[in-house]
Amino acid sequence: MQVAVDLSPVQFQAGDLERSIHQILLETGLTPTRLEVEITEGVLIGDFTRALNLLRRLKALGIRIAMDDFGTGYSSLSYLQSFPFDKIKIDRSFISNLEATPKSAEIVRAVLSLAHALKIPVIAEGVETEAQRAFLAREACEEMQGYLVGRPDLIERYLDLVSVAVERRLSA
Repeated sequence: MQVAVDLSPVQFQAGDLERSIHQILLETGLTPTRLEVEITEGVLIGDFTRALNLLRRLKALGIRIAMDDFGTGYSSLSYLQSFPFDKIKIDRSFISNLEATPKSAEIVRAVLSLAHALKIPVIAEGVETEAQRAFLAREACEEMQGYLVGRPDLIERYLDLVSVAVERRLSA
């Protein structure tokens, strides 16, 4: 089971993020390869070199790095060239317009084609209809996320579905 965590540009720039993540991994016992850090292009704007170096160090720990909200920023393609992302997440704004706007469908196809050429898995955000799911399946989208697939819920309920027992930690 993977754990995905969104990082904001503020978290990325404040303090020693690498040390904080490493400490959390030690405290929770989570294997670094099970952690996926999701960043937006906003993380890379500003001090690009520093951000890139931090991403490389996190990746060296075994942490997976995903580009979130792909297609909504200014320089997505140059970021794909500069850093080996483990996953691209297509922004929900493109998915929600698949049925109504032919341009959205073409953008999603183009992103999937580019990602497949670069051998980067893709997850489509905001999948809410069967028609969206069918379109993405026809276009070989690797993963889908949204209300059609599953609504947010307590982790205990999810773990019950997959028959995994969870031990609750009590803090004093």
